[in-house]
Amino acid sequence: MRLHNASDKPEVLDLLITGVTVVHTKPELQVIENAVIGIRGSRIIFVTTAQNAYVNNAKRTIDLHGHMVLPGFINVHTHTILTMVRGVAEDMGFAPAYTPGVPHGHEVTPEEAVALARLGALEAMLFGSTTINDSYVHAELTLPAMADIGLRTYACGRIHDVDFSRVHLGEWRHDDKIGERTLAEALALHSKWHGSRDGRIGVHLTPHATDTCSKHLLRQVSDHCELHNSIVTTHLSQSVMENQRVQARDGCSPCELLEQVGLLGPRLIAAHGMYMSDSDIHRAGRAKMNLAHVPKGNATGGRIAPSRAMQNAGIRLTLATDNMHADMIEVMRWALNLGRIQVGCIDDSWQPADMLRMATFNGAHAMGLGDQIGTLEAGKLADLVCVDMNRPHLVPCINPLGNLVHTGQGSDVAMVIVHGEIVVEKGRATRVDQDTILINAQRAANALWQRARTQI
Repeated sequence: MRLHNASDKPEVLDLLITGVTVVHTKPELQVIENAVIGIRGSRIIFVTTAQNAYVNNAKRTIDLHGHMVLPGFINVHTHTILTMVRGVAEDMGFAPAYTPGVPHGHEVTPEEAVALARLGALEAMLFGSTTINDSYVHAELTLPAMADIGLRTYACGRIHDVDFSRVHLGEWRHDDKIGERTLAEALALHSKWHGSRDGRIGVHLTPHATDTCSKHLLRQVSDHCELHNSIVTTHLSQSVMENQRVQARDGCSPCELLEQVGLLGPRLIAAHGMYMSDSDIHRAGRAKMNLAHVPKGNATGGRIAPSRAMQNAGIRLTLATDNMHADMIEVMRWALNLGRIQVGCIDDSWQPADMLRMATFNGAHAMGLGDQIGTLEAGKLADLVCVDMNRPHLVPCINPLGNLVHTGQGSDVAMVIVHGEIVVEKGRATRVDQDTILINAQRAANALWQRARTQI
């Protein structure tokens, strides 16, 4: 960290934050009490203690005594539009795409997609996520719409060649034309948006899953991944059915299939992995795969991913909310507790600092952004979240990070800064009208559910 003192050349700052407790991992835990953070433009200029700071001038100074500042949370796997099934799909036992009687992606209109995606993005930002990695439908419209709210936004339409209009009926038909269309749409999205708006928008190629993408299509995605040096996001062994279908179709496990087509490696973010075998866990660990761990979503369905075995095998664990909610603080808590249940004890290798690392440092590296975000250091992009620790459930505060992970909530977030811009202040978004977003999303969900119920 860069320390400013009287011998340094004074710099005019755009924003000076004082009086905070800074907590981050790089990857070891670092805590700075009574810290001062200087920001100019999109970058952090310094993070240091008040007694070491020397500031000549700042356009705005904010005193945040009683607040903890962390790197912005990086939600590496989410589907914002699936806010449409919040409070219902969680109790149905399976993912919405495979479930009759609920709205499905192919039924969402462009206007509904935008309304629901903006709701999901707003929730994520208000709860402290500064970067999300989203995939679903109508990405050409939802990507800029979500970015407009203020997030660092990565998105892609789901790439697949299965006919999703029949999957929830138990019919699995692969169609080359569907694959050609969805891959072409993803590549066009990448060409138009990746790296735009000063790097705040990105596109990762997103084949939906090993059972909804043929081996041929996955090889095509792999070829384009190499060509564009792209990160790839997919679902992996998220159900017994997926494993069975891939075994019957290709004679291997989903993990083996990804290895065969050239996708298994450090540029892959694979979500869930709940039904990976021991051999596949070791295979993925040797390949340095990134796992998007979704502990709350998995547990809602009565399942636990073998996260401790994955960590021991060398898989890089990151955190994600997936569907129906966007509280990364809650996700850290679920990850901590479910990991301890797996080994039946509390140990030094699975502590709140490890959960924070997954939610920030590991997520940044999995996204290919480790040199830009994920820690609070001079020269990095100013993506950070300020948590109000003056809440009854966070007092007394002896160990701020322990309090946050064990009893904190997304609603404790008071301020969010992305790319040096304050996008949440006093718990409210600064760029958009929150109430309008809520009204539009409710209207879209009502229309979708009305249509879904008439089709049962």
